[in-house]
Amino acid sequence: MCAAKDRKATSTLDRQREIERLERDVEELRRLASTQENEAEVERLKREVLELRREFYTHLGPWQRAQIARHPQRPYTSDWINLMFTDFVELHGDRGFGDDKALITGLGKFRGRPVAVIGHQKGRDTKQRVVRNFGQPKPEGYRKALRIMQLAAKFDRPILTFIDTPGAYPGLDAEERGQGEAIARNLREMARLPVPIVVTVTGEGGSGGALAIAVGDRVNILENGFYSVISPEGCASIIWRDSTKAETAAIAMKIMSSDLKELGIIDEIIPEPDGGAHSDHEGAAKILGDVLERQLLVLSNQSRRDLLDSRYQKFRHMCQYFDLGA
Repeated sequence: MCAAKDRKATSTLDRQREIERLERDVEELRRLASTQENEAEVERLKREVLELRREFYTHLGPWQRAQIARHPQRPYTSDWINLMFTDFVELHGDRGFGDDKALITGLGKFRGRPVAVIGHQKGRDTKQRVVRNFGQPKPEGYRKALRIMQLAAKFDRPILTFIDTPGAYPGLDAEERGQGEAIARNLREMARLPVPIVVTVTGEGGSGGALAIAVGDRVNILENGFYSVISPEGCASIIWRDSTKAETAAIAMKIMSSDLKELGIIDEIIPEPDGGAHSDHEGAAKILGDVLERQLLVLSNQSRRDLLDSRYQKFRHMCQYFDLGA
């Protein structure tokens, strides 16, 4: 059973690696090409590999896109900050317990506009992932995020958040320090912050761990990201008591960006460069930056009352009601 699950989980990444290997081979051929005829052949091969990559990403299913969302080279909050923001100053600590490194928070400028930035950070290698707790915040992380959001409201700065977490940390120490209360408080306070809030799911958006910094006026998602109340593996373990049925769960849960847009959970799907955001950080940042700039321009022209009313209505109408009768 475990072997079958591992094969399913790695098949998508294996195909990605094969395409990346072909691209490297084509570039090597280009370097070695010495005649115009050879260069023309290399260009033909390059077009074929690009078409193969485009075809691969076009027909990915929910489970395959979940694997792309978890790709280890996917841009994290620190990458978005380096590529899209200037004069960034990171702010640490919740002024109560400590500093949670699973969340990066701070103030900076986005294309000349002062903003507050909050986002999950997973880490690239094992050492970084342990330091960042694999992108799973504890209560002090959410309290730190709230402190920065309230600071942004005080100085009338829009808030930009970047979601990429498997969920809030479920450990005993987090529960002892009030994990549920910290998440609930953030939901309440974000609903009434009088500044524009733009949320972007850049990778995986897991349950309350994501939602705690995701109550916004605009909620975006990168096309290969996913957003769900539980991971596909967790859902499969609960429903079928078999985590190997994660692919079936992913389909049933409707976690893809297109499903979320249709259900009204998110407002806009952000296209990714060919090959995914992990293959072109700068290209992905340019596309995302243009969308954020457009949305901030619209939101900044709304009155505070209209902003809060619209935000309330947005989340109030995000569910469906059924009258089952007496």
